Amino acid sequence: MPMHLEIITAERQVYSDEVDMVIAPGFDGQLGILPMHAPLMTMLKPGELTVRKDGENMYVAVSGGFMEVLGNKVSVLADACERSDEIDEQRAEQAVQRAQERLANRGSDIELERAVSALRRAQVRVDLVRRRSPRSGQQPPGSGA
Repeated sequence: MPMHLEIITAERQVYSDEVDMVIAPGFDGQLGILPMHAPLMTMLKPGELTVRKDGENMYVAVSGGFMEVLGNKVSVLADACERSDEIDEQRAEQAVQRAQERLANRGSDIELERAVSALRRAQVRVDLVRRRSPRSGQQPPGSGA
């Protein structure tokens, strides 16, 4: 029996479909969610969210947010996120470089915190696209293609 997963940002609905499993980057480690999971509300840290459907995995870079599991539905309210097939590797690498430059030239502790956060988000995107880019022409599950 699958569960319904919905991934939403302030700008758009990133994903909505029936899935078999979700693995999310919780603050205390990876969270594996299967159908009929106990109710849960948790914060997410920047990282890779994995969606398993029909034996295929889809990967999403999330920059933080919240996840709620209630009934047989998982709702991810992400600060920002991109599916691995949407990430432009070159732009992601440029974002890492910009964040590293801001770290090197920081002024205050607040600037340091922002620069570290930006670097972490950018590095998640680069790592995800390098590891998870589809090598074939197959569409990821739930892509509507």
